[in-house]
Amino acid sequence: MDTALREVKVVMPRRIGDVRGFFSEVWNARDFAAVGIDASFVQDNHVRNPMKGTLRGLHFQMRPAAQGKLVRVTRGAIFDVAVDIRRGSPTFGRHAAAVLTSDNWYQLWIPPGFAHGYCTLEDDTEVQYKTTGFYSPVHDRGIAWHDPVLMITWPVTTETAIVSERDRALPPLAEQPDVFEYTCA
Repeated sequence: MDTALREVKVVMPRRIGDVRGFFSEVWNARDFAAVGIDASFVQDNHVRNPMKGTLRGLHFQMRPAAQGKLVRVTRGAIFDVAVDIRRGSPTFGRHAAAVLTSDNWYQLWIPPGFAHGYCTLEDDTEVQYKTTGFYSPVHDRGIAWHDPVLMITWPVTTETAIVSERDRALPPLAEQPDVFEYTCA
């Protein structure tokens, strides 16, 4: 499915179920390439969020360690967001959002050049995501999740969000010198 940003995609892998449960190919390079997602993953991450209202982000990594991410929820639900941070892009500073749940089975593809963040909508939410680049602390960056210029309608307020000290101190997009340059594809 398309989103508000052409490069960010919502995908729903097929689930085949019976009385035993279900089977699903959550990544199939051929099927994903058919919808415009051509990626090679090098790392798989699993995050447990005990409390509803936990907010993580908006994170990204600079080149040469830039990451694309394929995000899914295996328990609970999240409000998932991608922000275009490619200077010169016609959609610079705009975002796409989707609700991902263990029931709807949606996944969100976030290519390099986009910041990513999410907020849990239920207690005990588990998020899994594949990345196209390894985690690199020296290339790790972020943007303030509540930057008013981004116009993201989060399901929490600055007072109720459960946010790390690191994420609380992230600069707004206008003060972030380390963002990507847009190149026409």
